[in-house]
Amino acid sequence: MPADLAVIGLGPLGLPLAQAAVAAGIPTLGYATGPEAGSVSPAELRRMLSGGFRRTANAAELGRVRTAVICAPTPRDADGGLDLSLVAQAARTLAGHLRPHTTVILESPVPPGTTEDFLRPLLEETSGLRAGRDFQLAYSPCRVDPGNRVFTPGNTPKVIGGLTPACTESAAAFYGRLTEKVVRARGLREAETVQLLETNFRHVNIALVNEMAVLCHELGVDLWDVIRCAETKPFGFQSFRPGPGVGGHAVPLDRAGQAGGPLRMVELAQQVNSRMPRYVVQRAAALLNEHGKSARGARVLLLGVTYKPDLADQQGTPAREIAIRLMELGASVSYHDPHVPSWSVLDRPVPRADSLYEAAADADLTILVQQHRTYDLQGLSVKAQLLLDTRGATPTGAAHRL
Repeated sequence: MPADLAVIGLGPLGLPLAQAAVAAGIPTLGYATGPEAGSVSPAELRRMLSGGFRRTANAAELGRVRTAVICAPTPRDADGGLDLSLVAQAARTLAGHLRPHTTVILESPVPPGTTEDFLRPLLEETSGLRAGRDFQLAYSPCRVDPGNRVFTPGNTPKVIGGLTPACTESAAAFYGRLTEKVVRARGLREAETVQLLETNFRHVNIALVNEMAVLCHELGVDLWDVIRCAETKPFGFQSFRPGPGVGGHAVPLDRAGQAGGPLRMVELAQQVNSRMPRYVVQRAAALLNEHGKSARGARVLLLGVTYKPDLADQQGTPAREIAIRLMELGASVSYHDPHVPSWSVLDRPVPRADSLYEAAADADLTILVQQHRTYDLQGLSVKAQLLLDTRGATPTGAAHRL
């Protein structure tokens, strides 16, 4: 069966989209933009393959679909902005085979203006076609939340903004096959700025509760009880939880592109969140000291080294910096994670604990960095000599909380 959709970029943005499309009965072609690791399990991938998903390395096949969605990653560059090189690579590859009447959609996180000012010229120059006349061009913010069992692509509204009204409607018709609700933005830049707002909203609010965590520790206040009480307010409050740092693939932007001025609050939020791994290590050293032990030579066990619970994805995980800083203090670091069979820091393998309870009992300090569902935190709190909980997941009084 010929493919109807091409997903360009098979990382954590592209694979879930391809999965949702196959589940909706859309024959889908996957084209990788580099060595990418998506967020679907081997079993899910097998179901995708049996349902009509097919990988290809032949770019010519991209010219045989009605819809092409670019999901290339956009990591930070050396200047702190977003690296659009993989988006450019995907655009040039697609443009070389672009046919009239194709709908091209960008889902990669980008600064406002990127689709029209950066992507459009690449597509037009190589293909000889005009966006809005010969092919449709639109942007849709990616709303993938790996591991979320409540909100899926099928029940998460999809925002669409096109170069022209016809572009918007063409993209809306495609996404209408995948989701219950399509929301039309006024245009490309509005849709791109939705992504900017949603990502920055998360990081700013996490920064607020991270600062509250530091303050409450100094005041001797139970922040987790404060949050529990505050979230009962039915209006004007949305609860966020502090943690050891902010990982994931959505990068906050403290400026809105070349023409946009700085977003000072976002800049400050990044500073706050980037300090959290260091704060965790400071708390760890203080705890060891309170119990008559030095960080130098201490055996420290890190529990959960992924950026999100119950997933293997390590993108931006704070566990890496925590491990590095502990090693710099002279600690002997090991780890346990049911989703990560091997782990290296600074090109050095970190010893993996095979027996969780024995490792926790043997360690001078155990730090819960990520809360996986398989962890029996009550049992761990009994076995561990010292337990620092950075997620507020342990029963009250069972561990030292962030």
